[in-house]
Amino acid sequence: MDKNKPSRPKVLFFDVNETLLDLTVMKKKVGDALNGNDSLLSLWFTTMLQYALVTSASGQYKPFGHIGAAALQMVAANNNIVLSETEAQNIVVKSMQNLPPHPEVKEALALLKKEGYKLVALTNSSKESLENKFKNVGLTSYFDALLSIESVGKFKPFSETYHWAAAEMNVNNEDCMLIAAHGWDVGGALWAGWRAAFVSRPGQQKFPLAPDTEITASDLNQIAQILITY
Repeated sequence: MDKNKPSRPKVLFFDVNETLLDLTVMKKKVGDALNGNDSLLSLWFTTMLQYALVTSASGQYKPFGHIGAAALQMVAANNNIVLSETEAQNIVVKSMQNLPPHPEVKEALALLKKEGYKLVALTNSSKESLENKFKNVGLTSYFDALLSIESVGKFKPFSETYHWAAAEMNVNNEDCMLIAAHGWDVGGALWAGWRAAFVSRPGQQKFPLAPDTEITASDLNQIAQILITY
């Protein structure tokens, strides 16, 4: 056995939005709600993440889609656009249900599954939303389990959430690897004692103050090609 060869993680956990699914369609609908001002999209997304963390840090829980809708209302209001709670939720929640996977995703998942890896989705979205998304685009069969933080009531990147996911799969933290396209997510996983691989999708960067990921690649297929050598 090659002593320099990394050990195989027992479970590969995948972030969903942006890592597996292409958010272009959703961003277009959100941009339309903001009067076509595409420059506000990144502000909306970061506001949604900020208030997801605020909610968890305050010991509260609200569905991720509802937080996204509330963030959309806030960004809209700062730009003199009035959106009701119902309008905002319809835009955000409905637009997240039919997101296509990135072009290489199914091939990469099929390869990893064929090579004997256990694949688990781990998302900040609700369980119902996750199940619907995967059913709508044919991803369900690739995964051994679909986990939503809804069950633990605390969003990633809280360490307790990664620890909960590991316990759900009956593995130790050091045997888990998160694959994600968000610097905050891989950073949170590494700080929780997991391993991590970063998918450097356009516009995404690792957090320089977090530990470095053991794999960094521009798409999921490249990451899969590395993992099958383990």
